[in-house]
Amino acid sequence: MSYLANLFARSRRLFFALVKIMLPVMIAVRVGEALGWIDALGRTIAPAMSWIGLPAEAGMIWIAGVFVGVYGAIAALIGLAHGLEMTVGQFSALCSMILFAHSLPIEQAIVRRAGASLWATAALRLGVALVYGGAVAWGSQLTDVLADPITFDWLQGSAPAGDAAGAGWLDWVQGTAFSLAITFAIIVALLIVLDLLERTGLTRQITDMLAPLLRISGLDASAAPVTTVGVLLGLTYGGALIIEEAERQSFPARTRFLALAWLSLSHALIEDTALLAALGADLWVVLVGRVAVTLAVVALLARLLDPDDHPEAGRHPQPG
Repeated sequence: MSYLANLFARSRRLFFALVKIMLPVMIAVRVGEALGWIDALGRTIAPAMSWIGLPAEAGMIWIAGVFVGVYGAIAALIGLAHGLEMTVGQFSALCSMILFAHSLPIEQAIVRRAGASLWATAALRLGVALVYGGAVAWGSQLTDVLADPITFDWLQGSAPAGDAAGAGWLDWVQGTAFSLAITFAIIVALLIVLDLLERTGLTRQITDMLAPLLRISGLDASAAPVTTVGVLLGLTYGGALIIEEAERQSFPARTRFLALAWLSLSHALIEDTALLAALGADLWVVLVGRVAVTLAVVALLARLLDPDDHPEAGRHPQPG
């Protein structure tokens, strides 16, 4: 009973820390959708997509992903599917951009709460998304690799579970409440799993397995377990655990920054990657390439930053 009480208390603490961050941003994004601001921004950026070898519609889809999330991008893709022409390479480039930079208002608020600069990590995600997406799109066009055309007509009439853009306010409230309830359940499950891993010694084994990769990237091994959770399942859960572990273990500012940079660029590798691959994205581009770029970027950051310095040096997670 004592264990269950402690588990519930810890889960509740993490959950409310996240809700205080997520809910105001979710409301603001929903208002922006209702007022048409996100759609207008997407239309504004659309012509610039030609610079990175993508059709204009890709800009609207990407902006929906940046502000609403992966499901928001899919909703925009469905709305533009009729007549949309892309190659597998172009679509893979767009999907990579969505995976690198999505749900920025919510996720970067969590990153800030965990102890890293919101603006630095957001700029990192957007910059890497544009550079990598452009490299893939232009590389595909120049080499004829992944040059097969892809059609999206089959998406017409479908509706992703997370489509908030077409829902009324009541539907949005119900969907948001359900999402938060699922978030709490996942937090409880993650804490149980992490506790089991710690008690059985698997945490140490996982850390040892990750050690070579961590050494290359410059990330401290002490941050490996919680970073791994975020990389596999999502920044929301990994960020929540980093908030707690940073306070419990007193992670150095540099360790927090590098761990959150890892999570900002590569997280939810299972769910999000599988979802976009099912729509036609190339797995080598959206998974292998994404992880390789993340490793290279974090390794570069680790070598550029002094051990005692980074954009938020000395900053600790804000008290809940």
